[in-house]
Amino acid sequence: MLTRRAILATPAIALPATAQPAWPAARPIEVFVGFSAGGGVDVMARACAPFLAKLLPGARFVIVNRPGAAGQLAIEAAANAAPDGFTIAATSLPGLASIPVERQVRYRPADLTYIANVVDDPCALFVRPESPLRTLADVIAQGRAQPEILTYGLTGIGSDDHLTMFRLEALTGARLTHVPFPGIGQLLPQVFSGQVAIAAMNVSEALPFVREGRLRGIAQAAATRWPGMPTLATYREQGADVIGSASRGFIAPGNLPADITDRLVGAFRTMLADPAFVAETERLSMPLSPVLGADYRALALSMEAELRAMWARRPWTG
Repeated sequence: MLTRRAILATPAIALPATAQPAWPAARPIEVFVGFSAGGGVDVMARACAPFLAKLLPGARFVIVNRPGAAGQLAIEAAANAAPDGFTIAATSLPGLASIPVERQVRYRPADLTYIANVVDDPCALFVRPESPLRTLADVIAQGRAQPEILTYGLTGIGSDDHLTMFRLEALTGARLTHVPFPGIGQLLPQVFSGQVAIAAMNVSEALPFVREGRLRGIAQAAATRWPGMPTLATYREQGADVIGSASRGFIAPGNLPADITDRLVGAFRTMLADPAFVAETERLSMPLSPVLGADYRALALSMEAELRAMWARRPWTG
């Protein structure tokens, strides 16, 4: 029988150390989306998540909608999170670059980690089928004859839709009144009911409602007609040399470790070339425009410089 002294003197048995799971398996990766469910950024994030999970063994992606301030809240949440790969954001240009131009925010575009742009979705104008507005010329004429009477709804000041309309007004001398909403879900009922005359939104977001006969297109601000709406004329075709779109992609906090950044960028590169993913984006009417890593960063910072110059000429919040 062992005495108490013998038990205390018995050497401790070393137990094998339990390996802690590393990125990306340790916990879910949160993807902050700065807009409500059903909008273009949200649809993109949810489409990408299952494909990325297959390419990053152990990864679990959780979409977290944080609408507000034209996407600012979600960008700030991601920008100020720990740079450990467990927080990223699905976002949109020009909003990412325009927000710091117009107001104080808790991030700088130059400090973020840029992973990949996925979508480039042209801006466009849509109305109820019974609207008297038929062409872009109708919109311009009314905006000149009755300044600031004609209303258009959009999802955020300084957004792609807002800046595209801002450029159109500067070019033509028309003046309309913008009505910002937190998301498409809040905007469309006001257009359907006639409370707001025009929906300024991206072509992919409007396509289901056009097919249902609930919206009618006026013009799209693409360089050429988007194949998903081949009958909708461009601004250029209707006499206004204006191009605008939403470039939707993914960013992460600054100083993200190089190995995690490389794995994320690599996963996006593989996903964007996957025929199954391309087929899914076609089903969802997502116009693809892959831009990866450093090239995506250069795109964002170039846009920020352009917008700062535009703001110096005429602020778009005035």
